[in-house]
Amino acid sequence: MTMQEQDTDTVRALRQLEDGRASVRLRAAMALGTAPDPRFVGKLVERCAIEPEFYVRDMLTWALTRHPASMTIPELLGELRSERAQARSQALHTLSKIGDRRAWPAITRALLSDAEDEVARSAWRAAVVLVPEGEEHGLAAVLSGQFGRGGRETQLSLSRALVALGEVVVPTLRAATTDPDPRVRAHAIATERLLRDPDAGFEFAIEEAKRVVALGGAGKEE
Repeated sequence: MTMQEQDTDTVRALRQLEDGRASVRLRAAMALGTAPDPRFVGKLVERCAIEPEFYVRDMLTWALTRHPASMTIPELLGELRSERAQARSQALHTLSKIGDRRAWPAITRALLSDAEDEVARSAWRAAVVLVPEGEEHGLAAVLSGQFGRGGRETQLSLSRALVALGEVVVPTLRAATTDPDPRVRAHAIATERLLRDPDAGFEFAIEEAKRVVALGGAGKEE
């Protein structure tokens, strides 16, 4: 294939990212990831912010991971300041997939407590991947401030993030089990149980935790 033919294919793929058919956009993202080119990065990041289909967004993220981190990270960090929640969320998701800890300073307390649940969930997942060794305890303390937040999906995301940090979170969990807010206590107890038994299932853990809180205990094993 000549250089001119490659450029023609690139222009076509970039144009197809805006096609009304999700299947066409999916193939375009796959093509742009299969043949990485620095010229694609800005458009891929831009499309992440507005793409309505989850599986297409995931392919856009894959395509970005195929490009050098030195080119993608600056573009993604810029998206974290966007007013569009999807732009922030997808940029965080992509940063977690790239896994380059140079992005860690951008995972701010503001993002970890973002008013949009999807952004906050993405920030929690990214933080667990990117946190430098030795800073896990501080991250756990920040994450614990989100106990009791949102519905089951959001609470499960937070619990999974904390469990992924390992035993370092135990003191933070124990402290939260004495919080005045019963939702915080129940969430902390459920997370502690998931840490001890990851196969228990969140629904079971949270219902058990609610019963413990209703009975006035902390449900800790001696």
